[in-house]
Amino acid sequence: MLTVPELLDRTAVVRSHRLSVAPMLDRTDRHCRYFLRQISRRTLLYTEMIVAQAIQYGDRARLLDYDPQEHPVALQVGGDNPQWLADCARIAEDWGYDEINLNVGCPSDRVQKGQFGACLMARPEQVAQCVEAMRSASTLPVTVKHRIGIDDRDSYEELQDFVRIVAESGCDRFSVHARKAWLQGLDPKQNRTIPPLRYDVVYQLKQDFPQLVIEINGGILDLDQAQQHLQQVDAVMMGRAIYDNPYLLAAADAQLYGDHLEPRSRLQVVLAMMPYIEQQLSQGVRLHSITRHLLQLFHGCPGSRAWKRVLTEQGCKPGAGPEVLLAALEQVSESPILIPVRS
Repeated sequence: MLTVPELLDRTAVVRSHRLSVAPMLDRTDRHCRYFLRQISRRTLLYTEMIVAQAIQYGDRARLLDYDPQEHPVALQVGGDNPQWLADCARIAEDWGYDEINLNVGCPSDRVQKGQFGACLMARPEQVAQCVEAMRSASTLPVTVKHRIGIDDRDSYEELQDFVRIVAESGCDRFSVHARKAWLQGLDPKQNRTIPPLRYDVVYQLKQDFPQLVIEINGGILDLDQAQQHLQQVDAVMMGRAIYDNPYLLAAADAQLYGDHLEPRSRLQVVLAMMPYIEQQLSQGVRLHSITRHLLQLFHGCPGSRAWKRVLTEQGCKPGAGPEVLLAALEQVSESPILIPVRS
């Protein structure tokens, strides 16, 4: 059981995260997170969703390991079994994660067959039991990511009931995708674009539950938009806008957190990645597994297309190393970048 000071400290930590990068399947793996951390020191980063059973019975090191530089980093899990999720919370704390998040927003058929994700919005009492079990099992903040509704269960009253019931179990933050989800008829990609955005609904949640930490997600394209949302809610979660233009994060620490440290240039970000790349290559990781996340670093810059071409064509070759990034940098730099590379 946490003491009152510990509870207050946990709440303060959760409230301090004004911006996060959403958990994205096949995107926010450990290499992506390490890369994003070289751009922003303060933004909260999420893992991809990991199913509770995989954590229980799978290769935990492969699924959960990360570099200490990634902090603050949150583990997102999927499941509906309170005991399994409690075990995940204990494991997440042992692994040093800063938060554990329950996915109640994914509408994919595969996830629905497992009885978790967005379909859990129809079972708020079950979500509450899961959150309560996770909170009892660890001292980590326990948060929930969800939609504003599913199928025909999309009235504001039903959303209110969901949030109220889950909040009573001790949820530390609600990350709300400002769209409903159609569980039948739309695939996950369509569910990210076709249901209309209803930011007003998320704003209303914050007004009706001022004591709760409410984070808004969905269709937020830049930091100026994020700053506007922060006038209404506690935090903003951005996803594909950052993956498609990661250098957006360069201004986040100053604009959203008031930090005064000069952000790294794009070139400095690449150079900061070099020791990590060397380390990962020595452990058998293929270069492309890392550089695929760097393709959009020079988004909108002269030479961006050539940068991506070099990384894509040369990064997949057996034995490819840092020299590929040096060759790609020459496409976007006025002069060659000369640093030591592997012999």
